[in-house]
Amino acid sequence: MECGRGHCAVIARCWSATATLEQAHAYVHHFKSAVVAELKRVQGYQGGQLLQREGANGVEIVVITFWDSLNSIESFAGHDIEHAVVAEEAAMLLNTFDRRVKHYEVILG
Repeated sequence: MECGRGHCAVIARCWSATATLEQAHAYVHHFKSAVVAELKRVQGYQGGQLLQREGANGVEIVVITFWDSLNSIESFAGHDIEHAVVAEEAAMLLNTFDRRVKHYEVILG
């Protein structure tokens, strides 16, 4: 884990997208079958959450993954760690998606 300012931190990597209800169901299947398997192979991956909510304009999807360091994220995402890693199969299921992700230090969890 990365340590600084007297404590060690877990890093949360946050990304969002929108989809139709049907597309959202397909994305959940893709996430469970392909994304999680890939993430589990990356050293430093500590788990994740897939959130969604229905609204007037479709379904909002939020993905939060947890990492033990920025170096671990780099081994997954590449040198530009804020670049969103979205497989073509996933992109085809989504109406919109973030091209950039945000990282947060988990303070309480």
